[in-house]
Amino acid sequence: MVMRMSTLFLRTLREDPVDAEVVSHKLLVRAGYVRRAAPGIYSWLPLGYRVLRNVEKIVREEMDAIGAQEVHFPALLPREPYEATNRWEEYGDTLFRLQDRKKVDYLLGPTHEEMFTLLVKDLYSSYKDLPLSLYQIQTKYRDEARPRAGILRGREFVMKDSYSFDVSDDGLTRSYNAHREAYIKIFDRLGLDYVIVAAMSGAMGGSASEEFLANAASGEDTYVRSAGGYAANVEAVRTLVPDPVPYDDVPAAHVEDTPDTPTIDTLVDHLNQRFPRPDRPWSAADTLKNVLVMLKLPDGSREPLAVGVPGDRGVDEKRLQAQVEPAELDAFTDADFAAYPMLAKGYIGPGVLGEKDTSGIRFLVDPRVVEGTRWVTGADAPGKHVLDLVAGRDFTPDGTIEAAEIREGDPAPDGSGPLELARGIEMGHIFQLGRKYAESLGLQVLDENGKLVTVTMGSYGVGVSRAVAAIIENSHDDAGIIWPREVAPADIHLIATGKDDAVFAAAGQLASDLEAAGVEVLYDDRRGVSPGVKFKDSELIGVPTIVVVGRGLADGVVEVKDRRSGERTDVALAQAVGHLRALTTSRPEPS
Repeated sequence: MVMRMSTLFLRTLREDPVDAEVVSHKLLVRAGYVRRAAPGIYSWLPLGYRVLRNVEKIVREEMDAIGAQEVHFPALLPREPYEATNRWEEYGDTLFRLQDRKKVDYLLGPTHEEMFTLLVKDLYSSYKDLPLSLYQIQTKYRDEARPRAGILRGREFVMKDSYSFDVSDDGLTRSYNAHREAYIKIFDRLGLDYVIVAAMSGAMGGSASEEFLANAASGEDTYVRSAGGYAANVEAVRTLVPDPVPYDDVPAAHVEDTPDTPTIDTLVDHLNQRFPRPDRPWSAADTLKNVLVMLKLPDGSREPLAVGVPGDRGVDEKRLQAQVEPAELDAFTDADFAAYPMLAKGYIGPGVLGEKDTSGIRFLVDPRVVEGTRWVTGADAPGKHVLDLVAGRDFTPDGTIEAAEIREGDPAPDGSGPLELARGIEMGHIFQLGRKYAESLGLQVLDENGKLVTVTMGSYGVGVSRAVAAIIENSHDDAGIIWPREVAPADIHLIATGKDDAVFAAAGQLASDLEAAGVEVLYDDRRGVSPGVKFKDSELIGVPTIVVVGRGLADGVVEVKDRRSGERTDVALAQAVGHLRALTTSRPEPS
């Protein structure tokens, strides 16, 4: 196939300024791959759509290789299955809900566990039909509150979701591992620099859960890793719980005047001036910070929550959100403080917190707040703090919660060394769902003994459209995109330079010969466009091999440039087809 740039629908090329948050979005728009239709919603232009389909092709090939079968569900879905699994409410405001002319409720599918489960329930009834893996590549919809970064975080996106169905937990483990290996092959072929990390299942439910993150400074996910091999999303990190601390020699808790100390910094300064320690200065780590939030529950009601963390750490909203799902976090407002007059803003302490205490507000603390630990914290009165408050002696929280921020140098939970922080783009997520959806929707089959058993499921997603952006984040330079060969919109970017008709004739013939040899060509046959502009455009578009027919034609050669290495080679025109075909057919075969 030959695509001619003189007729190609590429009107955004380099001329459309983009106020982009991330490199990939800027380059995709400037190179004419996508164009915004609305916030978080994008049209795919010809070259971009070819890249998207190439990504889909890789995903299909590796899913087919493990025996998964492709299906396709509608995007417009009925309400009832999602009510049966409670996700009509649990998805909250991220769900696109609508009604037809008869006022019947529907939704635009954010994910399709329910539909896959019902399909298998309708068609299969025996263990002999299992194991089974089904997948689809389809457009999904989520009403993101803050769509950003172009196709990396849109409200409409393309995703591959697959589901495994097994009779036993051992079968689920085998299906999970098969998908895991398929994902490794997919992301290797996409040329991504990625890491596999332990993750939380969130609203999906289930037990074992891992994410595939493409390393990128622009990534919205923070993960941790250690030199010893530990890797996890920050939401999934578990704090090493210290041993209880003896407190026999700790004085009784005492309330002290601490005027004008509503922040940790002002409190620490005051402690060091007014109550100096003989052993060392006071620090933020000696204080207990109590943070109030409101939880917006799926039924629309609101419930207060108090979170206690060491004062030298902040509350990580993503970690906290992961712990309280399906509830959503909301701010604790002045109106909420007015409804709880026992709360002294800026001086809140455990004295009034707890489901059995004055406020009735559930009080959860960081796992480091173990029995015997000694704290300075709010005394529930303006300008006052309590010192020598001992956990387990003077207060007992309602439980613990993993909400404190993870810091560089924290110990890895598995003892494999200090943690370092990195950022990544979530490209894939695999879950062992278990029986949550099968139980909700009544998916059972007869086992070998003729007894009804509930099927166990796995769920496996790949962000197909966001893969296009993630590849660019991993593979670009100052000039533009550098596509891996397997996903590039063409095998060769052929450029005719100058005004000589002989150059265009030779380039046109070369394009035809390459097409006949099975090589896909993007041919820049534009006349009246300077060579410099054509070269800039070719580097922006990012096809991995650029071929220039120009001044070298007088000597019977064309110039071949490797976009990745920058190397330039003169190749005899008579040998160009064979040389270029060898370059472009050296792709890895599907597994």
